[in-house]
Amino acid sequence: MRLHRKPKTINLFLLGILLLPLLAAGAYLWANGMITALMEYRSPMAASAPAPGVGLGEPLTRRVALVVVDALRYDSSTDTAIMPVLEGLRNIGAYARMHSRPPSFSAPGWTTILTGAWPDINDAQQFNPPDPGNVRTFTQDDIFAAAQRAGLETAVSGYSWFEQMLANSGVDAGFYTIGEDNAADEQVIAAALPWLTGDYRLILIHIDQVDYAGHHEGGPISANWKAAVARADSMIGQIAARLDLQQDTLIILSDHGQIDRGGHGGNEPVALLEPFVAAGAGFLPGQYQDIDMVDIAPTLAVLLGTSLPASNQGLPLLEMLDVQPKQVGAIQAVAADQQAQLLAAYSAAIGETITVEPGETVITSTQLAMELARKGRLARERVWRNMIALLLIVLPPYLLVVRKEKRALWPLAGALVYLLLFNLRFAVLDGNTYGLSSVRGQAELIVYIAVTAGASLLAAWLGVMFGQRAFLRGARAAAGSALGTVWATLYLLSIPALINFAVNNYVATWTLPEFTVQFLGFLAVAQALFVAGLGLPLVGVSALVGMIRNR
Repeated sequence: MRLHRKPKTINLFLLGILLLPLLAAGAYLWANGMITALMEYRSPMAASAPAPGVGLGEPLTRRVALVVVDALRYDSSTDTAIMPVLEGLRNIGAYARMHSRPPSFSAPGWTTILTGAWPDINDAQQFNPPDPGNVRTFTQDDIFAAAQRAGLETAVSGYSWFEQMLANSGVDAGFYTIGEDNAADEQVIAAALPWLTGDYRLILIHIDQVDYAGHHEGGPISANWKAAVARADSMIGQIAARLDLQQDTLIILSDHGQIDRGGHGGNEPVALLEPFVAAGAGFLPGQYQDIDMVDIAPTLAVLLGTSLPASNQGLPLLEMLDVQPKQVGAIQAVAADQQAQLLAAYSAAIGETITVEPGETVITSTQLAMELARKGRLARERVWRNMIALLLIVLPPYLLVVRKEKRALWPLAGALVYLLLFNLRFAVLDGNTYGLSSVRGQAELIVYIAVTAGASLLAAWLGVMFGQRAFLRGARAAAGSALGTVWATLYLLSIPALINFAVNNYVATWTLPEFTVQFLGFLAVAQALFVAGLGLPLVGVSALVGMIRNR
């Protein structure tokens, strides 16, 4: 007679406990990997930059003074009560709203301004350098290198990062500081003023105290911010007074904005909108349509008659410039050659064959073709990731429905309470945005997430335990309710994490991620680390209380 043994079943309770430390470890590695990949991101053309082309011909000005007022928001720039000098220049010059792209940090912003290439390919450090010894030198061509090739003398006065960034770009004179406040800016201006009447043809002046006020003195809605903006405006006045705007050109712009509470780096609209004001030789006065940050470098090239920076993706602002039709034709011919070189380099770098369709301008059509090629490769790479993410998102609720697990409703309700409480503190009470602008420091963010996730999970756990009267049903039942709440919370957190995986991959590789999706994914993964880590003690405490209560 044969004995029929009962099939072995998986002990889901034990499996759920064993998987928690593994999930916590995986969440730590993933969150750390996302940060590290962004910090170490390199342009696909980092080692294969396109070669520079020929110059654009006769300059439109004797010299250009490019003033970067760090973090100056567009709305602050139009406040005539605190920036009367800039308003005066706006009245006699050309002006427009300027748009940048994330990440809205200074390092990628400066690189975009000077190379004419977006952060995806300009090889900037996506996060600001951690210290002066770790500043990345430009690997892509820039307007200072173009000026050197044209035999023009150049100078820079500003923050110390510029010195290393432009180390190979032929800067002839420089003053660099590690200060960020008004005292440092006064030294920057004092060093730069004599250059404005000398032989230098391209002078960059960096004013930093507005950014300092945003970070350390109350943010853009504070009186300290307005005072810093007013002092920066006065410094612009000193610069303008040294120039002969019949022969010289003054350009004032910003590298990014700041959110109201202070901070930048994310993709908030206020952090990605900057002023552009240009007065003097070469510019036709008036208000113009919005421009992009990449348009600055090619415009400087036209003003100075240099070659276009070889990785340039922007349009020279010809509608603002006093150029003759013959010059426009020559500029377009040079731009066509530059775009062809860039297209070949980018195509080889990402392994895509790119076809350019005729467009309004050769730059517009080439950039559209490059973007379509990037999206095409991304779409193919996302197919299998989308399938995995969709399966992992749909499978758990499907199994619960099939098994008619009504007991899962309480843990799911607890998980929803967790999300509500976490985001109530994060976005409503503390005014954080879902982007890098709210991150004041890596360590501070981790502590914040740990405390907020822990408190939210404890509140959700208590609600479920008392709602189900789990403590009255013994140790095993109490532990099961706690474990169910933890895993329901982890499931909900997995949804933004898996969407980020589908869109951006595990970490950024050959192209920059969609930053909002990645930040939401990172925030979810970081929470999952602490929810999983706290889950084991909660299960143990639940079992202990249930055992004591049952006795």
